[in-house]
Amino acid sequence: MMRALASLAALAAASAVSAAAGPGATRPHPARGTRAVAGFSDTAETVMGTLVAPPSRRFLTRVRNGKMGGVLLLGNGWLTRSIATTVTAELQQAACTRGEPLLIAVDQEGGLVRRLAWAPPTEAPDEMTSASVAQSQAAGAAAALRSVGIDVDFAPVVDTPGSAGNFLGSRAFSRSRTWNAEMARAFVGGLQTNGIAATAKHFPGLGLASGNTDHGRIVIRSAAWKLRQGLLPFQSAVRAGVKLVMVSTAVYPKLDGSKKPAAFSSTIIAGLLRKKLGFTGVTVTDSLTAPAADRIPHTATRAMLAGSDLLIFGAESASERGYSTLLSDKASSPRLQARLTRAAARIRALKAWLVLHGGPICASG
Repeated sequence: MMRALASLAALAAASAVSAAAGPGATRPHPARGTRAVAGFSDTAETVMGTLVAPPSRRFLTRVRNGKMGGVLLLGNGWLTRSIATTVTAELQQAACTRGEPLLIAVDQEGGLVRRLAWAPPTEAPDEMTSASVAQSQAAGAAAALRSVGIDVDFAPVVDTPGSAGNFLGSRAFSRSRTWNAEMARAFVGGLQTNGIAATAKHFPGLGLASGNTDHGRIVIRSAAWKLRQGLLPFQSAVRAGVKLVMVSTAVYPKLDGSKKPAAFSSTIIAGLLRKKLGFTGVTVTDSLTAPAADRIPHTATRAMLAGSDLLIFGAESASERGYSTLLSDKASSPRLQARLTRAAARIRALKAWLVLHGGPICASG
């Protein structure tokens, strides 16, 4: 385990040094007498493959060839306990031919969004009656995810709906931002104390959205002061040490006059999330196959340049295109190369944290 952790730490450190030195710098060579660290390239680290069924031979070959650093398991009804265990084992066996484990993630919020139907949370977020209940439900989810080899939960939803008719419904804890801040802290703690990386979503908030960003281009025209009120639960999650924050694909004209979706806005990611809230972990996009994101040329590249570290997609074909786009664009863009290096360093640091907390490792000879 310590050797695997050291390898990940070395990868993260090398990435950080290269990023700090600037886009024209070369990566440090291993000291004489040591072996170069294997693993995924900076580009691959930032791309999650997508599965809605057990992996095909072609998909596993893509993993072995180093074309993704993580996998998102989507869809309801297929991830029984035995299938989930088998799938994650196959994926990690393929990844470990490169000497580095994958991130494997699901949306396990409870209620309507519960990829593992047999696992906690057994209550929807709006049914959780106290912080202790939220923490217990999250701890139960963490144990279930760990038991089948999943290490990232794209939960909790910490948005604060502005009305009872908001599309999030039971996925949100409540319509009170102070209550949601307390519940966010508890849910994050329940997951991460038990070795599962939590994700606060959907920054800077979908509580005032007119609809689901997965189904159309959503523009939230609310005043900046009103949007900033909804940041309290995100701030609480950040202070609790949440490892990831998911950035929405809604448009917030009062926060960024360029009218870019949040996942493509450096004003929102670098200015609001990192500078104002002090978040230092991994930023992950909401689905880049959402209508507002999909219409942006060079989608993956634009999201990366804006400050999104980890890119997720609603379909595997889109994930493949995203990887190819980054690979092609970085050849002529030192700025993109530098961003990929910084993003990959954060992702490798997350993988190292997971190893320390009982997550997947690759045995070395």
